[in-house]
Amino acid sequence: MKLEKLIFIYNADSGLRNQLIDGAHKILNPATYECNLCDITYGAFTENKIWKEFRKQSDLDLEFLHRDEFTKAYRSKFGYKFTFPIVLALVDENLEVFIKTEELNEMEDAGVLIGLITERRK
Repeated sequence: MKLEKLIFIYNADSGLRNQLIDGAHKILNPATYECNLCDITYGAFTENKIWKEFRKQSDLDLEFLHRDEFTKAYRSKFGYKFTFPIVLALVDENLEVFIKTEELNEMEDAGVLIGLITERRK
């Protein structure tokens, strides 16, 4: 069994307009923001420094997609239905859940996410 890639899927759609709306939502009403993966890896407009350093130094193949991008790239090929945010692993050309939505929603910071990734890839 070979882990080929981790695919991080945000509970947000792509595009500048959506990015600006999401950034404002994080600032104005953070308690109701629906993407904890977005929240712990990015601030309102910039990438979290700890996360960015981990991402750059990691030897893992990491892919980051918004839910609309994931749907276009993978749904027709794999036919899976997931809740978002989620982290999937591409293993032997199949998608497997690596970190569930519920786990991501309970995380408080990027350090917890990094620790879980490190632990589970062993």
